[in-house]
Amino acid sequence: SILVTGEGNSTTTSLQQGLCKQWIKFSSVDHSTADSFNTTSITDNGTADSSITINNNMASANYSIGALGTDYHTCEKDYQGTDPTSTLYRLFNFNVSGTGGQRTANEEDRVYGHIFGDLA
Repeated sequence: SILVTGEGNSTTTSLQQGLCKQWIKFSSVDHSTADSFNTTSITDNGTADSSITINNNMASANYSIGALGTDYHTCEKDYQGTDPTSTLYRLFNFNVSGTGGQRTANEEDRVYGHIFGDLA
């Protein structure tokens, strides 16, 4: 554990807690991985719906998930009430269109996901 002193020399930050614990760049079309860190596998759950399995478990399911797709499409975690676990999270790619904000599943060649939190 390393503490880093802030710019004003009055605060410290834990470098260990600020590091990305898992990340991945993959295709939701064929579920091939371009590159990743601390990732075991990707599971195809259906059109534009992917599960990412974490290699070294998180301490709990209370970590921060960030994701995005290319071509101005949206990624959503916790798709249809599927909560993350300490070993897995899900991403769903979709377009939003129309006045009602209708979601349409959209597989993409480049999807990015990452998590921050405490490892087990």
